Amino acid sequence: MTKEGEAPYKDDNIFRAFMSALYATIDAPVTQFREKIVEPNQKKYPWYHQKFRRVPTIDQCYDDDVLCDFEANSQFKRDRAVDSEILAILRQRFEDCMVYENPDHHAKCKPLWEKYKDGEEAWFIKYGDLGAYGDARKAYMKQKHRMIWERRHGNLSNLTTGK
Repeated sequence: MTKEGEAPYKDDNIFRAFMSALYATIDAPVTQFREKIVEPNQKKYPWYHQKFRRVPTIDQCYDDDVLCDFEANSQFKRDRAVDSEILAILRQRFEDCMVYENPDHHAKCKPLWEKYKDGEEAWFIKYGDLGAYGDARKAYMKQKHRMIWERRHGNLSNLTTGK
């Protein structure tokens, strides 16, 4: 029977006892720091559910505010990545429907096709023709020019569909 605070067995090997003491000397402060400081201050969320706060858009930034421009561009890039993934999911659903419902896919997959085409049109309205280096300011200017054109000539979607 051992007393409290005493090792359960006595190690007769001097080298092993020295290494055990050395390990305890190095490990104790590190373990204590992790348990007392790091773990209580950690945010408990899965990495795939990380939420970024919405930042001001580019039209809300001052001209000389570089940090606001950077945050708006970062937000724009995240939004474009999310919208591109949504569009890819819609496309994949339509393609899966085409394969699964073959040869009678025309009637059964039409709602998915229409949803995909609507999403594609919305994506192109916002991000199309910006190129690989498109940023929030270019997208904002594109939106402004589209609104001016529609004010002068009418809705663009009515011209393409012939309504």
